Amino acid sequence: MPHPARAPRPGKSLAGIALFTSLLLVAAAPGPARTADAAPAWQPKQPPLTTPWTAQVGPDNALPDYPRPQMTRPRWQNLNGLWDYSAGGQHQQILVPYPPESALSGVQRHDDEMTYRRTFRVPDGWSGQRVLLHFGAVDQRATVRVNGRQVAEHEGGYTGFTADVTDALTGSGPQQLEVTAVDRNERAPFPVGKQRDQPRGINYTGSSGIWQTVWMEPVPRAHIAALSTRPEVHPEAGRDSAFTVSARTSGVSDEKLQAVVTGPGGREVGRATGPADGDLRIPVPDARLWTPEDPYLYRVTVRLVDDEDEPVDEVGSYAGMRSVGLVRDSRGRPRMALNGRILFQHGPLDQGYWPDGLYTAPTDEALRRDLEQTRELGFNMVRKHAKVEPARWYYWADKLGLLVWQDAPPLTIDHDDRPGENPPPSPPARAQFERTLREVVDQLGNSPAVIGWVPFNEGWGEFDTARVAREVETRDPSRLVDAASGVNCCYSLPDTGAGHVYDDHTYVGPGSPPVRGGRASVDGEYGGLGLVEPGHVWPGEPDAYEMTRSREQLNRRFGQVSDALVDVVGRSGLSGAVYTQTSDVENEVNGLFTYDRRVLKADADAVREHNRRVIDAGSER
Repeated sequence: MPHPARAPRPGKSLAGIALFTSLLLVAAAPGPARTADAAPAWQPKQPPLTTPWTAQVGPDNALPDYPRPQMTRPRWQNLNGLWDYSAGGQHQQILVPYPPESALSGVQRHDDEMTYRRTFRVPDGWSGQRVLLHFGAVDQRATVRVNGRQVAEHEGGYTGFTADVTDALTGSGPQQLEVTAVDRNERAPFPVGKQRDQPRGINYTGSSGIWQTVWMEPVPRAHIAALSTRPEVHPEAGRDSAFTVSARTSGVSDEKLQAVVTGPGGREVGRATGPADGDLRIPVPDARLWTPEDPYLYRVTVRLVDDEDEPVDEVGSYAGMRSVGLVRDSRGRPRMALNGRILFQHGPLDQGYWPDGLYTAPTDEALRRDLEQTRELGFNMVRKHAKVEPARWYYWADKLGLLVWQDAPPLTIDHDDRPGENPPPSPPARAQFERTLREVVDQLGNSPAVIGWVPFNEGWGEFDTARVAREVETRDPSRLVDAASGVNCCYSLPDTGAGHVYDDHTYVGPGSPPVRGGRASVDGEYGGLGLVEPGHVWPGEPDAYEMTRSREQLNRRFGQVSDALVDVVGRSGLSGAVYTQTSDVENEVNGLFTYDRRVLKADADAVREHNRRVIDAGSER
């Protein structure tokens, strides 16, 4: 599988060309706009904890990797780097895309309202093309202007958006780009995850404004705006399987859509051509199935072609051939299955916070390393908790073979209130939640790693559970829906029986939920064993569900809890379990790794062996 920043074009090898183009465009892109009262020069702030990647981050190395691995074009321009930043009467430089609250941004404070400015140049080679400006995510409300002309507005801090800025460009010189963002954390009616104005306990420092990559690309008038690639797996060892490819297009008149699937050894395994707005079904005989043991990814090339079959636009992508569903085990119990085979899904709660970048990983290597170490510890799954990651995180999960349970970022809740005391979400908050959920499902729909959606967690901002779950199932019938994770605890509404999964939270646990209503049962959260590692702790009072005093005690307790989980799996037919958690997060010290990712607290070999025993106990070969 080639690196997505160097996606091949038929008949040419663009490895060197793409690298040269990227360097050229970075060199050609001016920095922040200069004004009479120029902002002081950027300097990173000192985070309470550094990661192994903190020192690698700077104006010339601010997440330079191609940001959209499942829809690649060879020409693009990264707009990460230094921007001018104005808020509360203060003017300074900021390093985009690190959120202002983070040390890596150089700001390290929260502002409710903020304005980013910089200039850019459109490369001469883009003449005659439409120019698209992409934002990975801006929290919470964003207004974008180019040369003073508004080109986009977006609400919601977890999903990307695009503006065609062609008509706002002026001449061939520097172009002025301005982004105004408003973010009031839990005071606004938006999904916020665990971001808070006053972080403590299980709530953490907020991440405002631009926190994912900003970039541009040229496209022809008729172009592909979005892709959908869905697998269809034949139950008998991949025979007669197929991919269905569709596209959302712009500017199309009589162009047709063409898709080509390439398999092992670069061999073409199938192609199809049809109407630009239709579905293309491409049979894949003797398909190589995507699994955690063999996360094979097919190459997919999609083109718009004219009447003579000449390409008008072309994008590169990839896809995994896999299916997800429920099957009955040998005792007649519903179980979660991958490719028709019962596979126990075991992994950590992954919250995606960093002490130096907060919501934004310092580097792509750091983003990847979290997932690599999850695999190395013997897990085959992660639960992405209360957050949506940049596209490259899902690319690494796809490539490494980690199943993903994807949470919807929740609306706010006051955890000091007792169950039943929190008021229901307001109509505007409900509307924002549902819109974000729909966008998340659409945005991540091509990832083979994502096997299930989790609309609600422990009742945080929960409403209309059954209806919301049904709508997610209708929008994406190819995945499982865990309607309410932790439905047995906390602020959850009564179990509606919705979705495919009954999800128990028990700390330290493990829980032993019975099979309910034809749904698979899982331990959506358990564990939470804590250990303080001096020199690797966030300022404040450390907290955990159960604190241990030494690595030896942590290893012993992890083994005891894992043995109990093996017993539960055998007795109850559990389908999956989520251990809390990948790393410490701020004052929570129940991670397998410290928050700075410098120390693995437990013995790696022992954790790996326990995890493999759990997976083996719950899988049917």
